[in-house]
Amino acid sequence: MKTPMQKRRLVLAGISALFLILGPYGDHQVSALDRSTYRHLKTFNEVLDMVEKNYVEDVEAKTLIQGAINGMMKSLDPHSAYMTPEMYKELEVETRGSFGGLGIEITLLRDILTVVAPIEDTPAYQAGIKPGDQIVKIDGQSTKDITILEAVKKLRGPKDTKVTLTIVREGLTNPKDVVVTRAIINVKSVKAKAIEPDIAYIRVLQFQERTGEDLKKALREVTDKGQPLRGLILDMRNNPGGLLNQAVEVSDLFIKSGVIVSTRGRAKSMETKSMARDDGDEPACPMIILVNEGTASAAEIVSGALQDNGRALILGTQTFGKGSVQTVIPLEDGSAVKLTTAKYYTPKGRSIQAEGIAPDVIVKFIRPAEERDQADEPLRERDLRGHIRPQKENGPPAEELRKETDLDNQLKAAIDILKSWDVFRKNMRS
Repeated sequence: MKTPMQKRRLVLAGISALFLILGPYGDHQVSALDRSTYRHLKTFNEVLDMVEKNYVEDVEAKTLIQGAINGMMKSLDPHSAYMTPEMYKELEVETRGSFGGLGIEITLLRDILTVVAPIEDTPAYQAGIKPGDQIVKIDGQSTKDITILEAVKKLRGPKDTKVTLTIVREGLTNPKDVVVTRAIINVKSVKAKAIEPDIAYIRVLQFQERTGEDLKKALREVTDKGQPLRGLILDMRNNPGGLLNQAVEVSDLFIKSGVIVSTRGRAKSMETKSMARDDGDEPACPMIILVNEGTASAAEIVSGALQDNGRALILGTQTFGKGSVQTVIPLEDGSAVKLTTAKYYTPKGRSIQAEGIAPDVIVKFIRPAEERDQADEPLRERDLRGHIRPQKENGPPAEELRKETDLDNQLKAAIDILKSWDVFRKNMRS
């Protein structure tokens, strides 16, 4: 049994966590505080004493000190935070991929609670929550000055209970209330299928404890068809991130050598570099990664690694830009501090933080006609009630003939590029 004094650090690449057992935190030995720090601590003690003795109502010193710590962490950046023992336990739950909630990754963007991405097949996704939505109220209470951990606590709850999110979205004239029913979030992080006979499609929804293994299994399924793949599409749109070690493991499945990602911070212990290994079974076919504004953190690490190593073409729109490392340091009373301690860098030394990954080919997503507002589309015959449907003498109805690519222009663009890859290669040889 480890004592509370044995520090554990939790490195986060998104909403999930990786536990590492380490020695004393950082490389700096404990040194005497300078005089200015002592003066400020004296002022803090005076204010604490003043509030305890003179505030209109009794207030516990514990509450005041926790509030002071919260304010200190909040002054640093949106991702640093103080966690009560209950909050710390909730954070540990996220690595297991099963918890009661809505299924969204949130952040503070310009001090406004903002959706990074809804996780596919979760209540938030099904309710129509979108990347970039600003949550201005939760169950009618303003989110002004709320912390991420406070928001998570409000959003999570027992299965089948409801929560009302008041959102502000570009294009909406007024704030909109969205009622979401909480559920047990069991996220299947990898989905795979053959989207064309010789083109494989793999969707990574989130980076969890088994994402690397699940992706390896998916690759075996799509490559063991007896027919060489013409191309592979890795879809990480609206992937909010997850475990750092899984981002490294996924990248390593496609890269034989070279740097995957590096981290740099003030403490030398935070300077790391992850390298790819040649396992001899990396897919050799052309590869395209789909990204958008909801692609964050661990998903950006994979995109940057494969882009810088020349292994994949990135298609879509600029990614979110969450490139900082959070280390969770447990405290003796069961609480913890989540502190930003480093930044991520791509193999070519590019910082992901606040920059994101720029696609090689920019393709903005175009909503299918049925999802657009009526004002977006001109009235057509097919829109009239009771219109005569086109006759189909042979084959299934027109709706059944529509392909998934008809609803996803970014995916269609990726498939078209992969199909033309061989043509370009042949033309260059001749």
